[in-house]
Amino acid sequence: MEFQYENSFDIEEKMKTTKIAILPVGAVEAHGPHLPLGTDNLLAERVAKRLAERIDCFVLPTLPYGQVWSLRNFPGSINVSNESLISMIVDIGESLYRQGFKTFAMVNGHLGNQPALKDAARVLFTTCPEMKVFYFFYPGMNKAAKEVRETESTHATYFHACEIETSYMLYLAPEYVVMSKALNDVPVIPSDADVTPTPWENFTTSAVLGDATLATEDKGKYIIDLAIDNMLTMLKASEN
Repeated sequence: MEFQYENSFDIEEKMKTTKIAILPVGAVEAHGPHLPLGTDNLLAERVAKRLAERIDCFVLPTLPYGQVWSLRNFPGSINVSNESLISMIVDIGESLYRQGFKTFAMVNGHLGNQPALKDAARVLFTTCPEMKVFYFFYPGMNKAAKEVRETESTHATYFHACEIETSYMLYLAPEYVVMSKALNDVPVIPSDADVTPTPWENFTTSAVLGDATLATEDKGKYIIDLAIDNMLTMLKASEN
């Protein structure tokens, strides 16, 4: 059920059938020439909707802005602070708690949001003690990606507009992918990028971290379906 399309007369009764609310969280940022600025929003939304096809829940309107400090100087990128993101998530979570929700699951499409979502979940752990809070980011994807990718990852953590993320889009939102513009652009990321602030323009001009030309729908399906299965297992356990 999509929360925003319900009305206040009917919603009270419908909330008796499920106590799970899912919030897609994305970002607006550069994703090379072949993917749109709203890639992370599209991925978060479509994963959330696929979850809703398999478990009774409400899908909340997407939170469309994220912490994109690393890419904030690229054309089209819109950055919000961790503090702003934490505050918004906590306010949403506490509102859901007052409405009687018992499970609040954030489905995140942007890695840079994870620190803020984790901190927000910790606040809600205290302020909403009877509500289970998840901050999902493709759980299980690392192992699955290693099984299907044809190139080595350019970084132990980062993946962006590359073979993997482009495959996600080919599976979940293919109408927004222009594969004729996909790049093979493998940057050299300095070792100190993990331990000191490093804007991405220091090592890439495209915002593509790998060979996007190798992306396929099948690769995306394999990883995304596994991640959704993992999320479902945890969501169903939270109902017990």
